[in-house]
Parts: sequence; structure tokens; C-alpha cells
Amino acid sequence: MSQWNQVQQLEIKFLEQVDQFYDDNFPMEIRHLLAQWIENQDWEAASNNETMATILLQNLLIQLDEQLGRVSKEKNLLLIHNLKRIRKVLQGKFHGNPMHVAVVISNCLREERRILAAANMPVQGPLEKSLQSSSVSERQRNVEHKVAAIKNSVQMTEQDTKYLEDLQDEFDYRYKTIQTMDQSDKNSAMMNQEVLTLQEMLNSLDFKRKEALSKMTQIIHETDLLMNNMLIEELQDWKRRQQIACIGGPLHNGLDQLQNCFTLLAESLFQLRRQLEKLEEQSTKMTYEGDPIPVQRTHMLERCYQWHPAFCERQPCMPTHPQRPLVLKTLIQFTVKLRLLIKLPELNYQVKVKASIDNNRRFVLCGTNVKAMSIEESSNGSLSVEFRHLQPKEMKSSAGGKGNEGCHMVTEELHSITFETQICLYGLTIDLETSSLPVVMISNVSQLPNAWASIIWYNVSTNDSQNLVFFNNPPPATLSQLLEVMSWQFSSYVGRGLNSDQLNMLAEKLTVQSSYSDGHLTWAKFCKEHLPGKSFTFWTWLEAILDLIKKHILPLWIDGYVMGFVSKEKERLLLKDKMPGTFLLRFSESHLGGITFTWVDHSENGEVRFHSVEPYNKGRLSALPFADILRDYKVIMAENIPENPLKYLYPDIPKDKAFGKHYSSQPCEVSRPTERGGKGYVPSVFIPISTIRSDSMEPHSPSDLLPMSPSVYAVLRENLSPTTIETAMKSPYSAE
Repeated sequence: MSQWNQVQQLEIKFLEQVDQFYDDNFPMEIRHLLAQWIENQDWEAASNNETMATILLQNLLIQLDEQLGRVSKEKNLLLIHNLKRIRKVLQGKFHGNPMHVAVVISNCLREERRILAAANMPVQGPLEKSLQSSSVSERQRNVEHKVAAIKNSVQMTEQDTKYLEDLQDEFDYRYKTIQTMDQSDKNSAMMNQEVLTLQEMLNSLDFKRKEALSKMTQIIHETDLLMNNMLIEELQDWKRRQQIACIGGPLHNGLDQLQNCFTLLAESLFQLRRQLEKLEEQSTKMTYEGDPIPVQRTHMLERCYQWHPAFCERQPCMPTHPQRPLVLKTLIQFTVKLRLLIKLPELNYQVKVKASIDNNRRFVLCGTNVKAMSIEESSNGSLSVEFRHLQPKEMKSSAGGKGNEGCHMVTEELHSITFETQICLYGLTIDLETSSLPVVMISNVSQLPNAWASIIWYNVSTNDSQNLVFFNNPPPATLSQLLEVMSWQFSSYVGRGLNSDQLNMLAEKLTVQSSYSDGHLTWAKFCKEHLPGKSFTFWTWLEAILDLIKKHILPLWIDGYVMGFVSKEKERLLLKDKMPGTFLLRFSESHLGGITFTWVDHSENGEVRFHSVEPYNKGRLSALPFADILRDYKVIMAENIPENPLKYLYPDIPKDKAFGKHYSSQPCEVSRPTERGGKGYVPSVFIPISTIRSDSMEPHSPSDLLPMSPSVYAVLRENLSPTTIETAMKSPYSAE
């Protein structure tokens, strides 16, 4: 089943997450129509290779043309129209930057895998539960109710302003009528009555002006309270969700609802502003001693402009490492996107943004760092600006010379990208400043794992989005939260999270205890102190496993056939009662980035025996796919003919049923060299072979992988005894 078919079968709450990341950059219609073709392309590789990305973009457009031809025959007018529009948009948007479309599609496919993994996890972790609090939902409903109430109140003051205008027009008419009367008429009783009426009207006008201004003041006050309390709290919650998403957690949504609230409030305040201008016009035409409009108008107008929330919608990220946001390498481009939570046409191109690093002079940003926000920068019409070509550069030392560029950087040193925002509207200039989440600067890609560990620890441990001295005294993290984040690393980076058994093994490795529900873990234990008896830290070990999965065993991991995190003791408990030839796959605890397999068999007297092969690392797996190793693996025992001892993947899955679809080719038949050489060569393959000595009650690990062609092996079998072959191939077994 294709990945897209699996996505379509998810529950609605997961489908809503999928909907969040499909927009005009990569429309869902294209994902649906070209599902299988899209999944068969290597978009991640193309995101770092312009030539490959250009070819894929051209092929994508060709695929779209073929779909257009098909639907044209079906006379589906709506689909034809949409496909033509989408093709035009894609060609226009990505023609000059084909790697960007590869980044977009790669990110979408990765997020789909993460959501599928999350949907298959039986229990939510504490961090994910905290993001779905019922109190948060209740507060959201209260905010929406209050915003609606403010909008209704502004509509009422609109009617008050209109009533004041009508009342003043009537007063003005009566007053002018008196002015045109003859002198004799001005002393009449009717004239006296008219003057009294005018005085009453003036009193009423004064009262209504004060009442209208009082209502407007109350609306502005309620808006301030809503903005500075509930809405800001909502925004802080959203930023916390963004922090979690940056380290592999659930995608953050709800931003459009927040924008809707901010926009409705902005529209209400702009409407109040127009009402105040009308009142000013009325006051200009007719004022009097004690007129409240000139006294209050200026201050009220200023209060209408005291808020314009801008924030970092998409945190800094290098396109070359989309799963590692907030880690920036000097002289490598990164992207970042800023958004204004007000969707008003009047602000289009009226908001200027300047990006910089911190307030110190150690780093500068190269590239275009000043841009204007526009509606065209987003698919939903929001005001935003995206910086796509910024590069951080380390400045030379003040003493001259080559400076610090390329020197080792401290991966616990935090920086932030700062945005100075200037809004020009109705003759006013409003200056704002906002910042990204803390970033870690590196000068060499080898620093990336430790830098990413810093990003994880920071965003797990604190809600503070600007604590740049956090690592001066990093607080401990709750172990249950940290393990949840470890699972996210696997779901977001390699498409499948960790189950409770795997997490228990990690907890034992970290804390030497079987329960991790109440413990805490220090930063040093996680990333700085070596594991007992090892020359590497826990994080270095885990990061090497992630890299191994990503580059060499990804399909097997996604299918769930790699148990991975299981101790040798637990391994034996699982295998001891299984059929001979049952095996499981686990990650090496003593070799960085190594994977091994262990199988069970019985001795002649019925004793259960376990055999673990020396771990395969990335060097070996680059030469031979792991699925082929499992298929072709051979063992020579005593006088027996070499045979494959691997029969069933734990618990009882036939090996070929589990791994058959991942074999890179059919196993080669053994061929003999011919007397006539001809033009060709004898076919050769790598055969993984191990020897097990019959006199060993507790067999060690097999030897290293030996390259041997089938023809050579056939000749050896024909001319040498099994004992001789065994002697030649003997090597010590490893501790694994």
C-alpha cells in the first residue's frame, strides 16, 4: 500500500495535521494524482543537487501534462482548470529554484511518515498530552466569544456615531434657521421656545458625544485586556507547540484561528478609528466649551495602534538539513519566515523587515536581509516575508588576521535571529522587534549532532523562547518527556517511532533502571558523559543509529522488522523458546552505528544455543544491502555443508516473507570457470560467511564479511575438505 493510501485512511484528527502543510507550494491535488510517482523519486537527494532537482521538476511537469491529457478526454472541466493553474504556478514559482520544490516535497513526505508513525503509537507521551489540554480549548472558545462581542460593540458605536451625525445636522439646521429670522421674530415666544429646544439638543449632543467616547474607550480597554492576556497567552501556547514541532513533535496548527482573532480585532479598531475621525469632523463643524472630542480623540487614536503582533512563523533552517532546524552552519544558506497576524490589504508592502543575528558583532548575515511583507508570500493571503538566501558569517577578530572562521564553535552557545519590523500606516510609523527561537552556530557539519542535542535539550526543558544563557546552568529534563522526544527523532527522521519496549531499553541504558516514569536526567548524562565502559556518550550512540537507519536499513525499519533496542539478556529470553533458526535484529551497544542479528539453535544434546554475528557498520552495508546479507548469510559448522541458519524473523515470520521485497536481486547461482575465457568474466558476488567451532559450548561471533565469488567457492568445496576451509576461515568472535 502506498504511503498516500495509508494517509487517507487516518482518523480525522491526523488528516487535519496533513492538511496543514499542503498549500500552493505543493497542492494536495498533485500529491493525490501523482502519489506513486512522487513516492518513487528521491526528493531528499534532489534537495541538495540542482541538476537532479531540475530533472525532477521537468519530470513533474511532464507527469502533470499527462494527467491533463487524461482528464481532457474525460471532459472534467473543473479538474482541467485546476491542473492548468497548478502547472502554471509550479513552473513560475520554482523555475529559477528547482531545489526548493525538492525541499518542499521532501518535507511533506517526511511529515506524512511522522504522522503515520504517531497514529500507530498506542499511547501519547506527556508533552503531546500537554499540548491538547481541555483548558486550552476552553480558553480558545472564550477568546472567540470575546472577539465577537467586541465586534458587536463596535457596530453599536457605529450606530451611535451615525445618530450623533444626524442629531448635529438637525441642530445645525435649526440654528441656521434662527439666524435667518427677522429681528422682530427673535423676540417672539416661538423664538424663545426654539432657543430652549436648541439648548436641549446641545445638552443631548454633549451627552451622546461623551457616551459614545465612553463606549469607545471601554472597547479599547477590553481589546487591550484581551490582547495582553488571553490572546497573548494563546500565542505563547502556539509558540510552545512550535518549539515541540521543531524537535520532531506534532505539527502545530491553529495559527489561522489566531490570525482570524487578531484580524477581527484590528478591523474593529480601524473601524473605531474611522468613527473617531467622523467625530472630529463633527467637532470641527461645531464645538463648545467642555467638548470631550478634542480632549480624548488623540489619546484614543494612539491606543488603537499599540499592537501589531509579528512573530517567526517558520524557524531558521538549512534546506540541506530540513530535519535539523535551528542549527545553522556558517556560509551555508538558511531560510526563515516571519508573519504578521493581521490579514488586511491596507498593510500589503507597508511592513518592512530587517533580519540580523543577536546584538553582538561576532556574526553578520550575508544576502538580502531587508524585505517587505506581502500577501503574495503565503498561500492563505496572510502578510508574511520569507528570507531564503541568508548566510551567517563569522567576523574576523578585531586584531586582524583570519579571525575565527572555521574554528571549533561551542555547540552549547545560543544565538537568535532578530527581526526589526517597521509598519507604515495612515501616516504613522510603528517599530516592532521579534526574534527566532535560539539557534546554534556550527562551522563544520561534524558538529551537527551535538548542536542538535543542544536544540533538543533547550526546547524540551523550557518555554522561554529567548534564554540565550540557558546552558550556563542547564536544568535536568524529565526522563519521560525526553524519551518521548527520542521517539519523535525516529518518527520524524526515519519514519517510525519507538514502542514502549524500545523506550524501556533506552531508559535502562540511561538510568540503569527498568522504570522511567518518575526520573530526571541531566544534560551531562545525556550528551557529555561517556556510557559505562564505552568511549562515547548516549547521544552519540543514538545519533549513529539514526544515521545507520537513514542511509542503510530505512525500508526494514519502517516495516517494523528491526527490533533494534533490546539488551542481550532480553534477547535471549525472547529467543530461547522459539524454533531453531529464529532470529532478531538489534543495534550494537558497543559499536557506533552497528547492527547485528542473533539466532537460536539447539545442540545435539538439546541445549539451547545463541549466536550473534559481529555488527555490520555503514562501511559493510555500503558494499552489500542488509536484506541481501540476511538472504545470503552462510555458516560453516564442523563437517557440515555451509547453510543459512536464519529461518524465521522473531517471533515466527518466514525470512523471505519479511524481507523478500527488499532483496536487491535474485541470489546468483554458483557458476564454474570455463576453460574458454571468452570476453566476459565469471560473475562474482559478496557472500557473508561465518564459521562456528564444534568444540565450543558457547560460540563466539562469526568472522568478518568475506568477499568470495560463487565460482571460487565451488572450486574450494570441490578440492578442499570442509575442515581445511574451516581452518582457513577461523577468526575470533566479538563480544556481541
